[in-house]
Amino acid sequence: MSVVIEPHTEAGEARAATSAAIWLGFILMCLGMFMAILDIQVVATSLPSIQHALSISRDAMSWIQTAYLIAEITAIPLTGLLTRVLTLRWLFVIAISLFTLASIGCAWSGDFSTLVSFRVLQGFAGGTLIPAVFSAVFLLFPVRLHPVATTLAGIMAVLAPTIGPVVGGWITETWSWHWLFLINVAPGVIAATATPFLLPRDKPRFADLATLDRTSLMLMAIVLASLEIGLKQAPQDGWFSPLPLGLFELSVAAATAFTLFTLGAAHPVLDLSTLRARAFAIGCGLSFCLGVGLFGSVYLMPVFLAYVRHHDAFEIGTIMLVTGVAQLIAAPIAGLMESRYDPRYLSAAGFALFALGLGLSAVQSRVADFDEMFWPQVLRGVAIMFCLLPPTRLALGTLAAIQVPDASGLFNLMRNLGGAIGIALIDTILYGRSGGHADALRDRLIAGDVSAAQAIGLDAQLFTHRPTGVSDAAVEAYVRPMVEKAAFALSVNEAWTLLACVALIGLLLVPFAGKLPPQAEAEAADQV
Repeated sequence: MSVVIEPHTEAGEARAATSAAIWLGFILMCLGMFMAILDIQVVATSLPSIQHALSISRDAMSWIQTAYLIAEITAIPLTGLLTRVLTLRWLFVIAISLFTLASIGCAWSGDFSTLVSFRVLQGFAGGTLIPAVFSAVFLLFPVRLHPVATTLAGIMAVLAPTIGPVVGGWITETWSWHWLFLINVAPGVIAATATPFLLPRDKPRFADLATLDRTSLMLMAIVLASLEIGLKQAPQDGWFSPLPLGLFELSVAAATAFTLFTLGAAHPVLDLSTLRARAFAIGCGLSFCLGVGLFGSVYLMPVFLAYVRHHDAFEIGTIMLVTGVAQLIAAPIAGLMESRYDPRYLSAAGFALFALGLGLSAVQSRVADFDEMFWPQVLRGVAIMFCLLPPTRLALGTLAAIQVPDASGLFNLMRNLGGAIGIALIDTILYGRSGGHADALRDRLIAGDVSAAQAIGLDAQLFTHRPTGVSDAAVEAYVRPMVEKAAFALSVNEAWTLLACVALIGLLLVPFAGKLPPQAEAEAADQV
């Protein structure tokens, strides 16, 4: 049975004459979201510095990031409930205040457990900021201003992961690891102080807390936390080893129970009925595919450049700035086109271009550097804006205003889940395939294959005319690192191929979105 959802014109009509105060408040919201996303990347870049300063074991080090991500991914779908209870205005003020205070706590942590505790608080607060901003696009502005607001939010959402490595590298080399967190303080204080006077004063609904389905809330937390931890462990332990497999089974069981409880609840924690709207469901699928490609590429490039090319964090960030510049150039173009053309066509073009940019990286050489990576990065940077802005309009632009907060939480959750699953699959390829490639290269070298020597960077003349007096052990010590790096580079290319295939899946999903409702088409036509 099809479900017809009335477009949320009441939000646009109520604030048709959008004031400068609302725009300034929205910009500060975008700044808060930017800092929350940036924090993940700058900390990831400088984990070794934090590990050394606090004497953290290598195995425990990753929990600095995992604690943040678990809290973030749990908070994202709760944003709809928190928006209804607190209002958009006070949700943002509380979230940015908590994020700022937690950042200060992280900076002054003297041991591992204290740091992880503050990272949980930081992640939960940061997780609510992301969907709150995308909800604000459709709750604060009339339809004619949606493309402008979406473009601004989209730039902040995708630019932060791109420039994170260069910012983190520069801070680590110039200052100390404490400033990775302290850079959040000034923007956080400004946003928390100013937004109460800028955003609309809606009425809180604290009574909704009395009807909160606590069972569903607990089940949702179990689903997301067990999935995130399972994805972290699976590449190293094996996807079917006892711990990851048990966590995945727990996640599936809890997800099944959560769905049954939620669909039967009078006051659900998360409104899943929006998934009955085909355009929104497909939009969530596109958001997932974008998450795999966006976060996967931001993860994969530094791994290759650090291990194979031996670049430091700042150099890696400088190379990756190409994507950020392309995004900035493409953003106003994407925003302008989004207001004039069918979002399905723009989304299809975006995912086709994204797949091409990812596919070109899948054939890069072992010695790829700035020049060889330039055009694939440009293509991806342009494509990302078309993979984010039109699908956002496709997913949220035709929903009723009351549905937008929950829907925005689901939409953004899918992007983060895509990133988590994509990175886990990348690690699986890097861990699982490099050994096989190394063995194959070694066998070819033993057989005297000159092309194998050239593939690992070994001089063909030196390979065919071994110097006299050089022992086998010396030869092996010289060649082994070359083989390992070449094998790793081949695995990296396979990971790029995986990301390109996921982008193609996104392209194939677009036609299933169906046509926009007549009223939404009329609104789009009025903007031309």
